Amino acid sequence: MSYLPNDPPGYGRTWAQPTPAVVPPLQRSLVGGRGGAAGEPPGVLPVAAPPSPATSVPAGDDRTAVLVTGSGGPAGVAVIRRLIALGHRVVGVDSDWAAAGGALAHVGLTVPRAGHPRFLDALLGVAAAHRVNALISTVVEELPTLTGGVARLTDAGVATWLPSLESVDLCCDKAAFARRLAEAGVPHPATTSEAGLAAAVPGPWIVKPRSGRGSRGVRALDTEREVVAALAADGDVIAQSRLTGREFTADALVSRAGELLTVVPRWREETKAGISVKGTTFESETVTAVVADALDAVGLTGPANVQGFVGANGAVTVVEINPRFSGGLPLTLAAGADVVGTYLAGILHPWEELPLLWFTPGVRMSRYFAETYDRTDGEPVADPCAPVAVTA
Repeated sequence: MSYLPNDPPGYGRTWAQPTPAVVPPLQRSLVGGRGGAAGEPPGVLPVAAPPSPATSVPAGDDRTAVLVTGSGGPAGVAVIRRLIALGHRVVGVDSDWAAAGGALAHVGLTVPRAGHPRFLDALLGVAAAHRVNALISTVVEELPTLTGGVARLTDAGVATWLPSLESVDLCCDKAAFARRLAEAGVPHPATTSEAGLAAAVPGPWIVKPRSGRGSRGVRALDTEREVVAALAADGDVIAQSRLTGREFTADALVSRAGELLTVVPRWREETKAGISVKGTTFESETVTAVVADALDAVGLTGPANVQGFVGANGAVTVVEINPRFSGGLPLTLAAGADVVGTYLAGILHPWEELPLLWFTPGVRMSRYFAETYDRTDGEPVADPCAPVAVTA
């Protein structure tokens, strides 16, 4: 059986992996992709009968079913955990067959990457098999395909709330983003993508790809000669003035009508690979106002995270906006702003007014590793860190 209609022979076969005993009920499956590629399971995995629409959902289970993409990323894991805490049935999908979020969701599935021509077909197959009501994407690269497929998703009974492609394009192209913020008068570091204009950007500098995520490809340069050489060698990078001060991220949620429902700023006290691992929420009218202006400048709705700096003089500068939930989302949730539940309400009830969300400043987060376990033969795996029952 395949969730991908009209597959060529050998492509897109779907297998139900034996159910792990970590967080029952669990169902691990594969959708799409050929065995043997990097990151895929070996072809000798035991294969069981695939799930079917008639048996994938327990009888009488009428909970809202939410399909969460990017289940292996920090944002995907946080969204899955919050939805489960709210009592929803969650189907987590990722292009990585071993994505940890798949083990946390009620159902974990593997789908092709967003750039694959059958990506949308795979999601529709998953939605049909598991009676999905709504979709939450945590991967920016998926948004163009999902936006183009809204009609098909709606016809399949899958509700969505996606930002406009114009807004997504502005956020993903750092050069275009810099121009838009400059036009709107929103504080942003001096930026150029042209080697001949490098002298107009005060140093020291940060050189980074026009599009990218985390800290990939980011370089700190100290001489104008290095900057000119970097811009001349690669037409897809930009140079910006390097900012000083305290770095922050603000999680935000904007209604479909453009109303700012919440801004939750937090200090990025320690990061690894671009992901916050230590942080503290704080309250600032100035930060909130600048973040609101930046979001308005790009016309973004739905979830967003805004990154910037507060200088020693108190000046606030926005560096970038990501049109998705952030990797540090758990801290916003812990501070009391349920942006996940509110966003889902906006997906399911697009014409209803959403509430303003408040949060508690001074909430601290320190992130640690956690593990999920399963076995290919279906036998349970004991959590070595689980509490041990003590008998008298």
